[in-house]
Amino acid sequence: MTIVIREAQPSDAALIHAFIVELAIYEKAEHEVVASAADIERSLFAADSPARALICTRDGQPVGYAVYFLSYSTWLGRKGMYLEDLYISPTYRGGGAGKRMLRHLARLAHDSGCGRLEWSVLDWNTPAIQFYQSLGASPQSEWVRYRMADETLKNFASEGL
Repeated sequence: MTIVIREAQPSDAALIHAFIVELAIYEKAEHEVVASAADIERSLFAADSPARALICTRDGQPVGYAVYFLSYSTWLGRKGMYLEDLYISPTYRGGGAGKRMLRHLARLAHDSGCGRLEWSVLDWNTPAIQFYQSLGASPQSEWVRYRMADETLKNFASEGL
């Protein structure tokens, strides 16, 4: 079994989109995916895109992907890496692909001077939580994530104009 991790290319946009939909189905949120493959190609591979993507293959077969971007910590005075998505298709889980992908991301973060690698996981996703904890990652339970989106974001942004 050969696992290979490579930088994603614009020609991978449809594959990444398919994995995004698989992930959304797993997370019971398929209805929230509004991006098309064309949107992924246009936004993820734009010259000014802050995000990067990786494709994971096993024996030449695409089995997963990751999307990440650099962030910044004022407390560390250093950049960090935020992992937006890490997904391995269910058929291929347990074979080392997820661990290899996360180790690859950790090396990218470390080698580029990042002080941390962070991500979010749904509180009901016990297999993922156990996997991350088995690697030494720890939850940041004192932080609560907030979000503004769609009409709330638009309305708040336009108030007082």
